[in-house]
Amino acid sequence: MERVIVFLCFLVISAYGDDNANYANISLTYEPAARQLLEFRLRHPVPIGLWTKSSGEPTEIRDIHSINSDQFNNQLLLDSMLHLDGERIPERVVHAKGTGAFGYFEVTHDVSKYTYADVFNEIGKKTPVVARLSTSIPNLGGSDLGNEFRGLAVKMYTKEGNLDFTCLSLPVYLYRDPMLFPFVVHAFKRNPQTGLSDFTAVWDAVTLRPELTHATFWFMSDYGVPDGFRKMDAFPLHVYELANKHAETHYVRFNFRTEQGFTSLTTTGAARIQARDIDYFTRDLYNNIAAQNFPAWRLEMDVMTKDGLSRVDFDPFDVTRLWKNGTFITVPIGRLVLTRNVENQFRDVEQSAYNPAHLVPGIPGPVDWMFRARRNFYRDTQNYRLGRNHNKILVNLPLYAKSYNRDGTPPLRANGRNAPNYYPNSFNGPIPYVDERKPNKRLINLERNAVDLEPSWYFYNYVLENEPQRQRFIETVSMSLVPVTPPVYPRVLQLFNLIDKDLAARVTVAVERLRAQAAAERAAAAAVPRPPASNLVTVQNVPKHNHYEL
Repeated sequence: MERVIVFLCFLVISAYGDDNANYANISLTYEPAARQLLEFRLRHPVPIGLWTKSSGEPTEIRDIHSINSDQFNNQLLLDSMLHLDGERIPERVVHAKGTGAFGYFEVTHDVSKYTYADVFNEIGKKTPVVARLSTSIPNLGGSDLGNEFRGLAVKMYTKEGNLDFTCLSLPVYLYRDPMLFPFVVHAFKRNPQTGLSDFTAVWDAVTLRPELTHATFWFMSDYGVPDGFRKMDAFPLHVYELANKHAETHYVRFNFRTEQGFTSLTTTGAARIQARDIDYFTRDLYNNIAAQNFPAWRLEMDVMTKDGLSRVDFDPFDVTRLWKNGTFITVPIGRLVLTRNVENQFRDVEQSAYNPAHLVPGIPGPVDWMFRARRNFYRDTQNYRLGRNHNKILVNLPLYAKSYNRDGTPPLRANGRNAPNYYPNSFNGPIPYVDERKPNKRLINLERNAVDLEPSWYFYNYVLENEPQRQRFIETVSMSLVPVTPPVYPRVLQLFNLIDKDLAARVTVAVERLRAQAAAERAAAAAVPRPPASNLVTVQNVPKHNHYEL
């Protein structure tokens, strides 16, 4: 052991003998994300400890090389390589690429009239949170800058369990029938043969299920590319049923409104950024939190009474459309503030599990059929990715939890210790409680399958605020239609004609122009003489290196 200590001291002297004061002004040169490793060194001026194998055995210096050695006896080689083989877990089917941060939620307004949820019951109350911000379509390693939905998932560690909000960056969703989910995901992701994004599949799905059109218009407009995660709003989309202490119910749509102000990128502006930084959203969030420019969102809720639901001329539970002005009131609740970057992306982001079915007393949750399906399927995807005990992973662990669920793959935590593992029992295992404030019945909502194109018409003519914004929308839609083949492309024009004749006419002209331009570019490229074919050099045929001149 003395030799280990002596060697460690030698490393400290030789590798860390430089003066850390030389780095005092480093923040003036490098952004926080680029400084991460250097700042770790400044916080730890000597090595943080002795390198060990995963069993805790110290690593001897001669074990760090495996050339000309008995590799099967080198436990460091086996420990490192066999762990590497299994260190990845399945990526999320959607929202695979993301980042995260910790922070808090603070109540700023009294909402006891609407809910008895403890998390919202006192002005000034702060609840710790973790949040994950993500793209929805790209795989891990994809670009942050496409026209699409983005996600903000928030986990509030309340005294009554974890409250999860799974939000999207746009206020409407693609469909309301959960049966469509696997098919829409397949159409919007990669072609099974080419492995490429396929706009023919996208528009085929949209034209065959026209209810997809409204949300598709949203994300193909300027609203589809916010200027970073900090500058996007976020919406849980469903209509939540709330209950107050008198068992009275209200129906609300929650909205997280960015305090940085919503700002978007044009498609061409996003493409310019993408050319130099596909991680723009992730980098922007990390750097601003590290610089203590903490991003914040106001949590509000649009409220309808049960009586108000029956008086509107639209389905208020339809996640594919907006509520109409004059049918609700908006009530502020509090602020979400992100104050601390995660220390380890895999531990705190990749292993995080958000489930919209994680609710608390006073928030019974949505009643629509889409949400009923999500209650079931989110748990299944977490079980697949992270295992049956995913709620015992540190980032998902509630402040208090006692259940009769035992065993399975780690982590197990205390695993119930020696308490009874069955219910009911006579030996003081965990017991349920009686919530006298809980409403004794819930609303049953029957939905229809009819397709309404009015929201898409309204978006094109009124949500798009001016002609330049409308023209950029036309260009983005048209660029996506250039590679679309028959029979899909004629159906797109037919659908657009049903929505708005001006829209159909302008898209037709724009697509023809873009296709003619693409054909001219291909012809010009074909006319350029190609250089002769060559291969890489694999034989050295040069003089010896002049070492003495170095």
